[in-house]
Amino acid sequence: MIARRLLYAALVALLFLHQDVWNWYEPATLLGLPAGFVYHVAFCGLVAVVMALLVGLDRKARSD
Repeated sequence: MIARRLLYAALVALLFLHQDVWNWYEPATLLGLPAGFVYHVAFCGLVAVVMALLVGLDRKARSD
């Protein structure tokens, strides 16, 4: 139960991190790409991992 609450808290934190106003006017590039784009690629990967963990917890809870 605590793992589920932590993952929901992570989703709320990710909701606020999605509003990346600090990257809007950032001229820096990472790997030849704009910093904001690289940030969103990493952000999408992190969201996918958190959602996969939530689905895994739900499947485990339903199978018991």
